[in-house]
Amino acid sequence: MPVSSHRKEKPVEGLAQLLPFILIIVVFYFLLIRPQRKRQQEQLRMQSSLAPGTRVMTTAGLYATVVAVDDDDVILEVAPGVESRYVKGAIARVVTPVPGQPEDAEVGGDTTPEVSDTAPAKADDAPAAEPDTAAKPASPQDEGSKSSS
Repeated sequence: MPVSSHRKEKPVEGLAQLLPFILIIVVFYFLLIRPQRKRQQEQLRMQSSLAPGTRVMTTAGLYATVVAVDDDDVILEVAPGVESRYVKGAIARVVTPVPGQPEDAEVGGDTTPEVSDTAPAKADDAPAAEPDTAAKPASPQDEGSKSSS
C-alpha cells in the first residue's frame, strides 16, 4: 500500500491562519469605525439641539446666528438684517463665546497678514527680460552673419 504524503490539517491550524485577519478587523473597528460613528452621533445631537440665538459656524466657515429652526433647515443671520436658509447638515459646530471678548466681535476673524503691493517678486514670477540691443554695440561678426542671410 502506498503511504499518503498528504496529511489532514488540524482545526487549530486553520484557526491560527484566520487569527491575523480577525485581529485586523477588530483593530479597524476600534480605531476607525467606532470613533467615526461616535462623531456622527455627536454631530447629529448638536444639529438637533440648535435653538434661536445660538452662534454657529457652517461647514464653509461662515459664522452666523440661528434665527429660526425648521424640520431639516435653519435660518441663519450672517449680518444684521441678512438671513440665509441652510440645511442642518451644513452646521459644523456651535461657537462658544470667548470670555472677555465683546459679543459683536467676529470669532475666528481674519488673521492673515496684509500683503503689500510693493513686495519684491520672486525670480520665478518675474517676466523674462528682453535683451537690450540698443546699449550693446554690434560686433563685426554679427554684421557678417546678418549680411549673408
